[in-house]
Amino acid sequence: MKTAPAPEGAKHQNQNQYSNTLSDNPAVKRKLQDNAGGYAERMDAIRFALLEHSIEATDMDALLSRLGDTEGKQIRFSTASKPRKKNGSAIAYHDRGLPFVVLATDWATGAEMKWVAFDAETLTPEKQEQQKRRIAEAKQAREEKQAREWEQAAIRAARYWHSCGQADPQHPYLQRKGIRAHKARQQGQELVLLLTDFNGQAWSVQTIDEAGNKRLMAGGKKADHFIVVDGPAYPARVLICEGYATGCTLAEIDPTALVLAAVDCGNLRAVATGARNRWPDADLIVCGDDDRRTPGNPGATAARAAALAAGARFALPDWPATAPVHLSDFNDLHNWQRGQQ
Repeated sequence: MKTAPAPEGAKHQNQNQYSNTLSDNPAVKRKLQDNAGGYAERMDAIRFALLEHSIEATDMDALLSRLGDTEGKQIRFSTASKPRKKNGSAIAYHDRGLPFVVLATDWATGAEMKWVAFDAETLTPEKQEQQKRRIAEAKQAREEKQAREWEQAAIRAARYWHSCGQADPQHPYLQRKGIRAHKARQQGQELVLLLTDFNGQAWSVQTIDEAGNKRLMAGGKKADHFIVVDGPAYPARVLICEGYATGCTLAEIDPTALVLAAVDCGNLRAVATGARNRWPDADLIVCGDDDRRTPGNPGATAARAAALAAGARFALPDWPATAPVHLSDFNDLHNWQRGQQ
């Protein structure tokens, strides 16, 4: 395991720290201001803002159409970062039938955006206050509804988890990944993993079938939660990674450590800072995926930012010179080294 301190100056935005979409380029700024009027122009401005903030829907036209037709409701969509998942989230607030404010997030990468129509500056103070009140009311209603849905999903997750049996050590996914089951359970042909919080409450489950296809329970809350792969309840060292297989490899390398899998890189920061609060004196290491072939290396970038936020150490796989470049995580390295023996 190659460890390194988090670099100074690394930055990460949380959900409540959205950046503006206004570019420093005067020509771009003028274009966006000119395009804030009619429906088509406003959709073009939203499209530009999403792409400027690295939130790229796999079907951008469909997303924009839904934003134009739906007010105050969360829209989930797949993104270029993970086209098989609906890790994108967006919500639009309307004024006179047109989107006025759009908030969007790519949960897989942590990219976030807040877009505001530039004609907002021409509104009277009274109209501005009215808009703020409408947005606040819609937000509160959405959050209350979401909380109720998460609570119901948490009950379903706990019941499903308790109905599962012991995982088969010969499960094809475990065999292919060269790992033990650790705390995983099994239902039918699927491995079942529990997502929990630092109080031990169940919030969701992730299933993995024999082919390695992963699925999170519909309606379950992933954000801030994690899979306890293995380890002691009162740890001296905590290892935090993205996926379950990577976590199993880490648990087998260091059986004395508590290993938590955050599911994806967008959730690393929340899990790392939560672990620091829960175990303030523990040696905390964020073990990132090294997405060497992906522009910006989102796995390593998110792991560095999470380590910095949590006052933790940071680690990536220590690749031998002959290791193929498509390998990215500690489990990949472990399996490649097994094949070299």
